[in-house]
Amino acid sequence: MKKLFLFIVLVTIGLTSQIESASAQISLRINIGSQPLWGPAGHDYVEYYYLPEIEAYYYVPNRQYIFIENGRWVTRRYLPMRYRGFDLYDALKYVINESKPYYRHEYYKSKYSSNKNHKREIAIRDSRDSRYYNNRNHPQHQNWKKEEQKRKEYERNRYERNRDERSRDNRSKKENENNRSKKSRESRTR
Repeated sequence: MKKLFLFIVLVTIGLTSQIESASAQISLRINIGSQPLWGPAGHDYVEYYYLPEIEAYYYVPNRQYIFIENGRWVTRRYLPMRYRGFDLYDALKYVINESKPYYRHEYYKSKYSSNKNHKREIAIRDSRDSRYYNNRNHPQHQNWKKEEQKRKEYERNRYERNRDERSRDNRSKKENENNRSKKSRESRTR
């Protein structure tokens, strides 16, 4: 008996540790809703955009531009005045999912400087991919919001209908069982 108990404990510990290690290895990163509308569509997760035409970066999680000012990398919520006419929607953009890519600026500068024929991607603003509609600044956001409300209402109604049907089914089963038991009692008394 002790051996069986010890075996069960060891198997449980082994399975638990395998499940914990398996779940610890799953990582899903998505930040579609926080990407700027001028960013290229088609990326579930973006940490930085590199803008080679002005040698600047955009850090998506904090919504900050990173560029050189007086020989130092600085972060700002807006581009400096010298880039006032710069069109972010039409600009070349490269997705970089690396921590602090501006520390390796020379690498990215050389990697993307010769890529002048890079195909310009569709901006999120112009995308018809519904994944981006949850961005409150997207032109389709209000329509998406209405559709989401309709979908949620439909799901809620469907759940309530199913619950009511299950409740009716359970009542009718009980009634059938009661009728059967009543008939069986009557047949026994005869």
